Amino acid sequence: MKPHFRTAEQDDLLRPRLVDMIDPRHELVKLAALIDWEFFEREWAGFFPSATGRPATSPRLIAGLMYLQHAFKLSDEAVVARWVENPYYQHFTGETFFQHRPPIDPSSLVRWRKRIGEEGVEWLLTKTIEAGRSSGTITDKALKRVAIDTTVMEKNIAYPTDARLYERARALLVGLAKRAGIDLRQSYARLAPRLAIQVGRYAHARQFKRMRKALRQLKGHVGRVRRDLRRHLQDIPQSPLRERVVDALWLVGRLLEQGPKSRDKVYSLHEPEVDCISKGKARVRYEFGTKVSLATTLVGGLIVGARSFPGNPHDGHTLAPALEQVEILTDTRPTLALVDRGYRGHGIETTRVLISGQRRGITPALAKLLKRRSAIEPEIGHMKSDGRLTRCPLKGRIGDAIFAVLCACGHNIRKILAHLRAFWAFVIRLILGIIVVVNRPLQMQGAA
Repeated sequence: MKPHFRTAEQDDLLRPRLVDMIDPRHELVKLAALIDWEFFEREWAGFFPSATGRPATSPRLIAGLMYLQHAFKLSDEAVVARWVENPYYQHFTGETFFQHRPPIDPSSLVRWRKRIGEEGVEWLLTKTIEAGRSSGTITDKALKRVAIDTTVMEKNIAYPTDARLYERARALLVGLAKRAGIDLRQSYARLAPRLAIQVGRYAHARQFKRMRKALRQLKGHVGRVRRDLRRHLQDIPQSPLRERVVDALWLVGRLLEQGPKSRDKVYSLHEPEVDCISKGKARVRYEFGTKVSLATTLVGGLIVGARSFPGNPHDGHTLAPALEQVEILTDTRPTLALVDRGYRGHGIETTRVLISGQRRGITPALAKLLKRRSAIEPEIGHMKSDGRLTRCPLKGRIGDAIFAVLCACGHNIRKILAHLRAFWAFVIRLILGIIVVVNRPLQMQGAA
């Protein structure tokens, strides 16, 4: 059912309002006035075509919680808990009076993310860009010059080792067989976990011959369980459980057949679409997640584009979709894009692209701009340290796409809040300075 909106007459008029309890100069209060909340109430209502059932939560509440969650690096549970304690959070999400109970269950955020999808969260990013322009954080001219780079957004999985994957595969098949009521010949519930631990000990002691022997035994145990469950597949009636068993048998089969040089390897059983990406870092040889392209303005460092690219494509192949997204979100086609050397061979002709180290056709003004390309690196670092870009907890490739855009929203919110905080601090210092200058002659006359 479509969202339900409360009216002022439905509220208790005898209770003190939030605007009387908070400081109107607070940056969250100023930011709340800059965002077009009615847009979400109008556009997100289309995601609820049914006219029956319980009314949905207010779109402004959900949009505000998503903004706060990624701006202050909070989980679903933490942002709802802090909302109860913070009157500024409640004012930001559209409350009129202070509430003493959580507005929603944290699981509602999961369902809302699934419902609005990537298109809905891109609307969130668009409104942060508009708020940045309204607050003076960036100008319209700054949107025409962008810096683009890629990074790895790791998935919330354990570091993949063969022993761990084999043991998880065996436990998965045994659990499904138990739910289906199938008695396996042998589950290896005692031998397999001990063998997995022993593989790690042999590797630590550099006894690689024994390690490989134990690993072959563990792989053989998983294969026997898989073949035993496949023989009983016809005994399972058609149901969602049978589909899960078939998917698990296929996935474990991929795991057992893959080798050291195989393509499209399985690195996690609950996230089989994870990619292994090597970015040439000295401290981290491999990262397991998905590649994310980020576009920032040269002046201001506001994120104007964020898109995930599964399959670990070449950086040059991600430039055209990244520029297209920037144009859609900002209604402005960038005239200049600065990239690093990994984007060579991009084939873009509609936008002028400058590559680091390029010398042909570079004027002194362009050379000065090209030095600003590296400014995107600390922005990415802040998105990982101050935001949540370090690790994606959402499931699947659609979860990667949604989470990358939400992290960009959080970064823009932090940028705007910092700008508003600095602006009002400057205004207060200016007023105090004027008061001191005006009172100084009066003090001198009184002393005389």
